[in-house]
Amino acid sequence: MLRLYLRFYLALVASLGLFVISMASLWHVVGRRMVPADHFGSVAGRFHIVLVLVAMGIGLAAYPLVRQITKRLERLQRGVESLGAGDLSARVPVEGKDEVARLASSFNRAAGRIEQLVKADKALLANASHELRTPLARIRLAVELVKDSVDPKRREGLEQDIAELDWLVDEILLASRLDAVTEAIEESQDVDLLALAAEESSRYDAAQLEGAPCVIRGDARLLRRLLRNLLENATRHGVAPTHVRITHDTSNATITVWDGGPGVPVAEFENVFRPFYSPQDGRAHGGTGLGLSLVRQIARRHGGEARCASMSEGRSCFVVTLPAGCC
Repeated sequence: MLRLYLRFYLALVASLGLFVISMASLWHVVGRRMVPADHFGSVAGRFHIVLVLVAMGIGLAAYPLVRQITKRLERLQRGVESLGAGDLSARVPVEGKDEVARLASSFNRAAGRIEQLVKADKALLANASHELRTPLARIRLAVELVKDSVDPKRREGLEQDIAELDWLVDEILLASRLDAVTEAIEESQDVDLLALAAEESSRYDAAQLEGAPCVIRGDARLLRRLLRNLLENATRHGVAPTHVRITHDTSNATITVWDGGPGVPVAEFENVFRPFYSPQDGRAHGGTGLGLSLVRQIARRHGGEARCASMSEGRSCFVVTLPAGCC
């Protein structure tokens, strides 16, 4: 497809061409009455040359003007694409006082308002999650103080509810930090994915690990959370045993996790990474609803990606790809 400035310019050139043809035709109709027959040929020739030169001059002069206008539109387009890609600080320069300048001003005002709203929303979520720590600690202490006088089954249910709420607060805080920080990971170090996966797999009786040692650069705490969330998701929603495979090539390390169940339906491959997403079948398996969303966030913070994929046996698996030199 032709660029916008080329379409503008070709439309202008076509208009000039039609103008020249129209004037030449008009001259042939009117000029014969105004110019003697013996001079008509030379006058008509000079007139045609002047028309062509005028059209060429206008065409040459119009090109930089058309290009300047469309360059501003292209900068506005890049700003819109940057904002859509998640760069809330994206702005475009306001040049001139015409409609394009007013459009750029409107875009900057809208982008500024969106940035303020998103920052306020993230700050509110992070602060609310942080403030929940204190009442949670009080409730846990109260349960410990009265545990001897409470029915064991009820006490166990309370302790489980507190643990899940504590885990939810922790995941919301982590998600807020990942959203708020966009620069490169500061606490970067050499991490052996196989060793890290072995430590996390040992926490689950039905987890089976295979693969080869693979050292990448990254944040060990975040990568540990990524593996733990994948294992926790398989334990809650899948069928034992849970399989974890670590593979790598010259440029990427790959973490593959699957279980003995059918896995995720193809139609929900993307939906499961949405925060607080509930399956269409309405099954309730517990959990916070943020685990897989955090997996994708952590993978992307390391320059990688997390996705669902189909396996040859008809079931699905989770695949996390991390660049070998991601940090």
